[in-house]
Amino acid sequence: AWGDCVRHRFFQKLRSNRRTKNPLPLGMGSVKIIEYNVTHHTERILLMNIQIFGTKKCNDTKKAERFFKERGIKYQFIDMKEKGMSKGEFNSVAQANGGLQNMINWDGKDKDLLALIQHICDEDKLEKVLENPQVIQTPVVRNGKQSTLGYQPEIWKTWN
Repeated sequence: AWGDCVRHRFFQKLRSNRRTKNPLPLGMGSVKIIEYNVTHHTERILLMNIQIFGTKKCNDTKKAERFFKERGIKYQFIDMKEKGMSKGEFNSVAQANGGLQNMINWDGKDKDLLALIQHICDEDKLEKVLENPQVIQTPVVRNGKQSTLGYQPEIWKTWN
């Protein structure tokens, strides 16, 4: 019944930072999407909080940024060369995408590092990957608990 909806996007431009009480920069807030069903005169509110983990030179990361920009959806870009992913973020994304093995770009340039990661014990793999974020597939796109690896616009279109 939501097929004949009219969508309105409202951006929460100012969200308070709990520690400093200062507004966060634009793009760091959630996107509030209100769908109005013309037939039934009802509406529902959907929230999107998009994060794109990648590198500035990665073509797939650039395409992911363009995908969200063209649709007017704000996102937060995290440069993995500068910051990387926290252990909690990595585990959440790995769980949503089938485990640590799927998170690694096995076609990457550093074959020695990839061979080492492949052959070390499971307890040490996570630490080695977090120390070397260049081996993680990019872009990693998160929307709350949902996430994807690589450029996957067909999946992103289904996110509400």
